[in-house]
Amino acid sequence: MTKLLENIFRSVNIALVNELTLLAERMGIDIWEVIEAAKTKPFGFMPFYPGPGVGGHCIPVDPYYLSWKAREYDFYTKFIELAAEVNGDMPFHTVQKVVRGLNRLGRSIEGAKVLVLGVAFKPNVDDARNSPAERVIELLLGEGAQVSYHDPYVPRFHVGGDVFLRQAKHFDSVTLTPEVLAGADCVLIVTGHAVLDYGWVVQHACLVVDTVNATRQVREGRDKIVRLGAAG
Repeated sequence: MTKLLENIFRSVNIALVNELTLLAERMGIDIWEVIEAAKTKPFGFMPFYPGPGVGGHCIPVDPYYLSWKAREYDFYTKFIELAAEVNGDMPFHTVQKVVRGLNRLGRSIEGAKVLVLGVAFKPNVDDARNSPAERVIELLLGEGAQVSYHDPYVPRFHVGGDVFLRQAKHFDSVTLTPEVLAGADCVLIVTGHAVLDYGWVVQHACLVVDTVNATRQVREGRDKIVRLGAAG
């Protein structure tokens, strides 16, 4: 129960900031600036950050386990299930960000070349279990996009074999070069590994959709960037 509490605490707080992210986009407010300002409170606030979904071997699984277990006691964990629902919607919203970014350039998602940067479930690790990248890639393929990925820690990645993509599909990480970046209609940052130079990525890409604020320090080419949770 202690383990479940810790996992659910994170799940619920991530869901809260994800929901506020959707509202902030609609209101034209940068949620990342809001979080940074809220962090200045010296007590009583712990920052959580939005993203394309939740991953790993705990947060996407354990809350559902407790919810199932609670039913044995005629107890319904509405709060926990609502958080899981909000987090589960983020891959769909991420794909919509890609669609809108391409539309801005007069391009369709159908047939578009989308390069995903990062498929590990969190930065700077080689663990891709339950990564949100899996659902994002499945949804992109379902929209007719041509998907490739680069992750310095995950050389091979598997998607599909589920209701979103019936046939399992295997990808090998591509080498990141200026030609690969320039050849993509959209570069989608799903996991913000620190080893990548995002200024260099933006320099060579024609469109970057950033779901984790990895490009926050980039100054040149900001007109190419569509950020999750940012105004405009």
